[in-house]
Amino acid sequence: MKFQKFTAAFTADNPALAEERICDVFFSLGFTGVECSVPLDEPDEGFGTHTLALPSENAIVGYMAETQLSDAVLDDLQHRFQDLKQDSIQVALRFDTVDDQDWADAWKQHFHVMRITDRIVVKPAWKSFDPGPDDIVIHLDPGMAFGTGTHPSTCMCIRQIEENLVPGQTFLDVGCGSGILMIAAAKLGAAKLTGIDTDQTAVGITKENLEKNHISLDHCFLFTGTLDQIPAVQYDLVAANIIAQTIAAIMKDIKKCMARHARAILSGIIQERLPEVADALFCHGLEIMHQDTSEEWVTLTVLHKN
Repeated sequence: MKFQKFTAAFTADNPALAEERICDVFFSLGFTGVECSVPLDEPDEGFGTHTLALPSENAIVGYMAETQLSDAVLDDLQHRFQDLKQDSIQVALRFDTVDDQDWADAWKQHFHVMRITDRIVVKPAWKSFDPGPDDIVIHLDPGMAFGTGTHPSTCMCIRQIEENLVPGQTFLDVGCGSGILMIAAAKLGAAKLTGIDTDQTAVGITKENLEKNHISLDHCFLFTGTLDQIPAVQYDLVAANIIAQTIAAIMKDIKKCMARHARAILSGIIQERLPEVADALFCHGLEIMHQDTSEEWVTLTVLHKN
């Protein structure tokens, strides 16, 4: 299959805000995946270094199958990027055609073994690694889905899952991407797991990665769609590593999925959008228990009080 690759190179006073806003434009218009080519500070010692080559420019890359592309989508894309100027975000858009295999494989040379916590290690499927006796190894091939463990929001999510998950609990991942959070939860003792994503490709990749990690699909449920479309089941721990605007918009549905005294880990939030998420939490009676920050990114662990 052929894909159109749209590179949105940008300059901005606040690169983290620009990253979120441009990703939101791509996803809201039905793009099947994005690639964030934005320099990140090196993580603290012990969390891996030189995981990704530094990009030559700030850019977000969106992909859409040629069969899904239309003049209306192109026009809307151009207008939405023009509108970002009011937030001091300047976008220069260019595009070309790529094969799906080119997309899936081009970045692999930069993805290395990464230690997320004292115990949890993310290992690309094509890399070798000699684990220690206490290591929990996540074998991962993200393919065309978001979630390699290298982004601060994913790292913080995994750390909070390790801190909050009690073995035997149930777990829901909203926006499962590559399945990395579901795998972490399973290896930390979750009894039943559910993953949902609006991207069918991501759901398929999640299934493949669960199998690579020898996680029984008898205890996993995967859905393509939105949170309000899945069966009405309540969970002990919910994770949503998406973007602040979406988290705030679906907070009512997140709460419905939380059992009494359940916890939710909300990530992909930039500092500037934190008040928007905090307001939504207050409106729905959810209490912030813990806040992690890394660069411009925030991860919240919240409690269902009632």
